[in-house]
Formats: sequence, C-alpha cells, structure tokens
Amino acid sequence: MAEHLEQGRTAESSALKYLESRGLRLVARNYRSKGGEIDLIMQQDDSLVFIEVRYRQSSHFGTAVESVTPSKQRKLLLTAGHYLQEMGSQAPCRFDVVGISGKNQTEIEWIQDAFQASY
Repeated sequence: MAEHLEQGRTAESSALKYLESRGLRLVARNYRSKGGEIDLIMQQDDSLVFIEVRYRQSSHFGTAVESVTPSKQRKLLLTAGHYLQEMGSQAPCRFDVVGISGKNQTEIEWIQDAFQASY
C-alpha cells in the first residue's frame, strides 16, 4: 500500500479511537457512493455524525482542517444524503472534521458541526 494511503488509514484509526473515547459509537467506516466517500459515520446520542478525517504532516500548505474545501464539503453532503436515503434514516445529523497533524499524528483537532448544508 502506498505510504500516503497507509498514513491516511492510520489517521482514520486514530480519529476513531479518539472519538470513541469521547462517547461516539461507530456506525460505518469508509462509506462510498458514486459522489464520494465518508471516512467515519458515528452515533452521538440521537444524532448521526458524518466525519471527514484529514491528515497533514506539516501545516506548511495549511492545516488539516483547512484542507476541507467547499468542493469537498459538497461531496460529503451529497454522499451523506445518499446514505440517509439508502438507510431510510431521518435522524438529526451533523458534519464534523477531525484534523490530525504532526509526523507521529499526535495533534488532534475535532471540529464539531464544522459545516452545514445550505438549502
């Protein structure tokens, strides 16, 4: 596996452990639809939480959180809509971003409700 893919997978696992330690429960991992992929789908109380995990070794070209562009947000929104329709879910939901940085992936920044659908 390419090194950057392995780093991404490791970052997702770190984010999962971090979020589980804060009371969230895993529902799905790497959910894919034609429009994109959602790294983690978790449950917190009665809400579904769609989570984008981003890893940056350094912030030389911006932080991990800053790398979730409006284009990426649109893809996440479309993919989440597909998931909700496929599952027949009407649960309240939100979109979080977990940014992980540092060579050893030691810095974790969790942004809850990082962006919203603008309908």
